[in-house]
Amino acid sequence: MFRNSYFSRKLHSLLGVIPVGFFLIEHLLTNYSATNGPEKFMEHVNWLHELPLMLLLEIVGIWLPLAYHAIYGLYVAYTARNNVSNYGYFRNQMFFLQRVTGVITFLFVVFHLCQTRLQITLGLPQEEIGVQMHHIASNPVYFVLYCIGIVSAVFHFSNGMWSFLVSWGVTIGPRAQRVSSVIWMVVFVIMSIMFIMSLSAFVSPDFQNVPQMAKG
Repeated sequence: MFRNSYFSRKLHSLLGVIPVGFFLIEHLLTNYSATNGPEKFMEHVNWLHELPLMLLLEIVGIWLPLAYHAIYGLYVAYTARNNVSNYGYFRNQMFFLQRVTGVITFLFVVFHLCQTRLQITLGLPQEEIGVQMHHIASNPVYFVLYCIGIVSAVFHFSNGMWSFLVSWGVTIGPRAQRVSSVIWMVVFVIMSIMFIMSLSAFVSPDFQNVPQMAKG
């Protein structure tokens, strides 16, 4: 289906940053607003859904790039020769984890979309998405699965950014790449904490009911 071509690899790398990486950051900021309560969360959700041509933006700007990045990424993960057992170097470990977290992230995104975006498509009122997230986050099994998925997705993004900067010639040389490693690991920790704080916020009883502002 794919050829391991220069163009395919570059497109896969680029789409992992623009727009998929941007989507992850936007998703983080929207969900983190839940730490300020249901009203603030719904303000962010409503603002996004009121953007002009939102469905077209979702299809062209998110779902198609995400589909290519995910499918090609699974192909790379399947065909890659991981040599961690033979060469225990740090970057080999990161290469292996990048492939593993890519598969976990793919499964998590599909699972999450089925529980949220698909439910809205099937008739769940948009203003009840906070209530839906409350039900998800309040389930201990789902909470653990979401934490695993979140950490995997953020690691995949952060480590992928390190690889992106190398492959596109931004970080050239060992020193620049070491500094980049530290920066993106810090980003990984910060984003993971923010996402888990967001998930924890949905456990609050405040999300049991639709916010008053969203009913009107």
